[in-house]
Amino acid sequence: MAEPFLKNRTRFTSSLDNKLVPLFNELAQKTRIPKSRLLDEAIEDLLKKHKSKE
Repeated sequence: MAEPFLKNRTRFTSSLDNKLVPLFNELAQKTRIPKSRLLDEAIEDLLKKHKSKE
């Protein structure tokens, strides 16, 4: 099966702590925000946090 073309996104693979997975799934379901958008927000927050420490 061909991979769909992603114009504004880049596919990557990672892993999560087993305890975080159900909490992350629940947050996505409750908020109805796609997991990819939640991850974008988390990474942006992390980058801001670490940039301020440089």
